[in-house]
Amino acid sequence: MKCVLENTFVLAEEVEMARTFFKRLKGLMFRPSMQEGTAMLLSPCPQIHTCFMKFPIDVLFLAEDGTVLYVMENLRPWRISPIIRHAVQTLEMPAGTLKGRVKVGHKVDFQ
Repeated sequence: MKCVLENTFVLAEEVEMARTFFKRLKGLMFRPSMQEGTAMLLSPCPQIHTCFMKFPIDVLFLAEDGTVLYVMENLRPWRISPIIRHAVQTLEMPAGTLKGRVKVGHKVDFQ
């Protein structure tokens, strides 16, 4: 599955799903890095942490319909995001993926 923003550009060619409690709990912890062009989709997920991670990430908090509710770029290890009301999914990507191109209200589609 790939992830596309507003039908304009691909955020990730490959999206890993984390829908169980244990997959969401582990997330990206302990991985040495994250490849460019990949992402992890956590669902349900209104808040994340980067404890035990070794690299920064870009994060989008999404409503059920894929609308962007909150954007965090270059979230470094050992940080905790705010709780984002109405967020049901969180998309984590390598830092530098977003480059200021994604704003609240944009729409993300999974194909």
